[in-house]
Amino acid sequence: MKEVLYDIPVNDIFDTPCECVICAMKKKLDDDEVAFAMGPSYMEDDIRLTTDEIGFCAHHIKMMYHFENRLGLGLILQSHINKTIPNIEKLQKKGRTSSGRLFTKNTSSALYQYTVEQAHSCFLCNRIKNIFKRYLITTFYLYNKDADFRKKFRNCQGFCVEHYGLLYEMAPNYLSHSVLEDFTTDLNKIFLDNFKRMQDEISWFVDKFDYRNADKPWGTSKDALQRALTKTNGVLSIETET
Repeated sequence: MKEVLYDIPVNDIFDTPCECVICAMKKKLDDDEVAFAMGPSYMEDDIRLTTDEIGFCAHHIKMMYHFENRLGLGLILQSHINKTIPNIEKLQKKGRTSSGRLFTKNTSSALYQYTVEQAHSCFLCNRIKNIFKRYLITTFYLYNKDADFRKKFRNCQGFCVEHYGLLYEMAPNYLSHSVLEDFTTDLNKIFLDNFKRMQDEISWFVDKFDYRNADKPWGTSKDALQRALTKTNGVLSIETET
């Protein structure tokens, strides 16, 4: 079966100014999948069975809380808790299992492993993972096939450190040698040019706190702190955090 490509959403994201377009891809997927989870899907038996077992990570459960469907979230959490309690009770009854070796402590009990899995498993992360990979593959495909997209790529505002490295690492798997050389040259230039731009903007942001610069214009540095967090740590929309 032919693999799915996401030409339209990837093109749209590259049309939107952002300090890391790959972060913007993840943000779009986050928003879309939270809307899916908090829509009618949570009443579907097969989905509820899965979310009861897997649960959600802290990042996505927070987004679901702010989606303003409190009844839907309450129902999801109710059935997840109802599923978790008997699992915990069963593991508690088993107690601590001995490693069978003298002077050796068992550091990975079944109960502990269950709690770790619950803390790190997420229904939405699982759904997003494959689509996000297809977005990245589509980026390589469009760079290879579409001259207009290459211009968009070269004119974007760059990437965060993590996603710059990810694109660099993935590219040889999806681009032929000649195209790979062009892509790598463009990628390296885009990253460094925009990281150095951010260096200048954050430096002026800091310098503006000197009283001697109080009356000087901010230029593009007024929101540099928020945008620098995207560049260094992949944080988007910091102003909406509570």
